Amino acid sequence: MDATPKHLTIINGRLFLPGASMGPRSGDAPTALVIEDGRISAVVSDDEALRLRHPRAEVIDAAGGSVLPGFDDAHIHVIPGGQWDGLLALRGAATVPELQARIAEYGAAHPELPWIWGGGWHYAAWGDAKPAKELLDAVLPDRPAMMTCMDGHSYWVNSAALRAAGIDRHTPDPVNGTIVRDPATGEPTGWLKEKAGQLIYRVMPEPTHHDLKLALRRAVQALNASGFTAVQDARTDPREVPVWREVLAEGGLTLRSRIALPMAPEQSLADWRTTLDEHEELVAPLRGGDWLTSGIVKGFVDGVIESRTAAMLAPYEGEESSGVPAFEPEQLTAFTVEAHRRGWQVQLHAIGDRAVRMALDAFEAAGRRRHRVEHVEVIHPEDVKRFAALDVVASMQPAHAFSAPDRAHDWHGVIGPERAAANWPMSAIHASGGVIALGSDWPVVDFDPFMTLHAAMSADHALTLPQALTAYGRGSAYAAHAEHRRGDVAVGMDADLVVLDRDLLDAGDVRGAGVMATIVDGVVVHRAAC
Repeated sequence: MDATPKHLTIINGRLFLPGASMGPRSGDAPTALVIEDGRISAVVSDDEALRLRHPRAEVIDAAGGSVLPGFDDAHIHVIPGGQWDGLLALRGAATVPELQARIAEYGAAHPELPWIWGGGWHYAAWGDAKPAKELLDAVLPDRPAMMTCMDGHSYWVNSAALRAAGIDRHTPDPVNGTIVRDPATGEPTGWLKEKAGQLIYRVMPEPTHHDLKLALRRAVQALNASGFTAVQDARTDPREVPVWREVLAEGGLTLRSRIALPMAPEQSLADWRTTLDEHEELVAPLRGGDWLTSGIVKGFVDGVIESRTAAMLAPYEGEESSGVPAFEPEQLTAFTVEAHRRGWQVQLHAIGDRAVRMALDAFEAAGRRRHRVEHVEVIHPEDVKRFAALDVVASMQPAHAFSAPDRAHDWHGVIGPERAAANWPMSAIHASGGVIALGSDWPVVDFDPFMTLHAAMSADHALTLPQALTAYGRGSAYAAHAEHRRGDVAVGMDADLVVLDRDLLDAGDVRGAGVMATIVDGVVVHRAAC
C-alpha cells in the first residue's frame, strides 16, 4: 500500500453507526465522513464535511447508499480460494450425472493435465448413493482424479488415484481419517474422509511458489471487489507464510490479513511445544504489523455432520456412532493451555455439540484470551451462555446452512429433529451476551458478503440485519483483537470502509447489492465501473 497521506471525503451516505436500526434515515443523522491520513477524522453532515475536507481530498458521493465498516471475513481460506479460479468447479451440481458431465467436459478440455483435480460437490447431489470410484472411472478411466467435497472433509477419487497413492484393502486408516471400504471385500470404495485425503495429496503435483503468489493476488483482488477490507485466514500452511510476506512487500496485499498456524492432534505435547517454537520464529517478523499479523493457532476438534464425522453427544440417527473427536479431551486441553500460556490465541473447529463442549472446556481451563470456536453448527443448550461467560468468540459461517443446491440443509435424518432445530445458534449466543464473528469459509461456499448476511437473517436462529452487520464488522474485528482499529464507523478508526449502491437498512432484501467503492487505510482499492 502507498504510504503517502490518504485524504477522502464521503458525502450523501447512510452511515452504519454503532446502534443503528432498520428503516429510513432520521433527518438529523450524519451523512458524511472526513478521512485524513487514513483515519476517520469527522462524522458529520455533508455541508460540514465539505467545509472540513482536505484541499487535496477526493470527494465520493455515496448517492444515498450504505457506508459500512469494510467486511471482515473472520474465517476464510484465501490461497486455496484463489487456486480454484480456472479449476474444475462442481459447486451447484444437483445430481451425479451432472457431476459426471462437468468432470468429463473438463477432462476432455485439458488432455495435458496428468491429474484432474476439482471440488465443490455437495452431499445432497448423491441422494441415497455415496461417492464411488466406479462413477468417476466412467468419465476419467485413465488419469488419476480427486474431487474434493465443498466442505473439504470428504474426497471422491477414481481407481487411478487410489493406485497412484498405493491405497488398497491392506492400507490402514490414517490417524483421524477413514478409507471407506466395501463391507464384503474390504476394497476402498473411492470415498475418503478427513485426513485420509492426505494420502492422495502427498502424491499429487504440488503448486509452485509462483502459483501460490498468483492465487493470493487473485483472491485479494476479488475480495476487495466485494467490499472486503480484512480477512482472517483460518489455517495457513507454514510454507505459505513467505508467499504472504512477498505479496505484502510487493504492495499486493490490500487487505488487513491475519493468518492462523496449525495445531495438529497427531503429535505429543512435547512435539507441540517444539511446533510452537517454530511458529513463534516464523511469525516474529509480523508482530506489530498493520497489514499482516498472526498470533493465533487453529485446531480441528471434529469433522462435519454430513459425513457423520462431527463429534456429537449422542449417536447419529440409526447408528451407534456419535463421531470420534480428533483430539482426546485431555490432549486438547493440554495443547490449548500450553498455547495460551505462551501468548497465543486459539481457534478450534468444532461443529458437533460434543466438540463445541470440548472446545469450551479447554478454553475454561486455559483462561480468558478471546479464544474462538469455529462453526458452532450444533450446540447443547447448556453451553450457549458459556461463550459470554468465558469471553469466547463464536466464529460462524451461516451460508453453510444454504450450501446445498436449491435448498437449505436438512439434518433431520442425520441427527434427528431436536438437534437439527438447534443448528447455527446465532441469536441464542448473541442474546446471552456472546460475540458473533461472521465469515464464509471460502472456498467451501462463496465469499459473497450479501449471501452471508442473507443467510444470517434466514437461519432458524437468525440475527437481524443490524446485528449481522455488527457481527461482520465489530464482531470480526473483536475476534482478531482489532476492535480498537476497525469494525465501526467512528472518529479515530482506520478508514477501512465499503460504500454500497443502496441503503441496506431500508432495502429489505440484501441480496444483489453492489459495491461502489472499497476503501482500505483511506485508499480506494476498488471502484465500480461507471
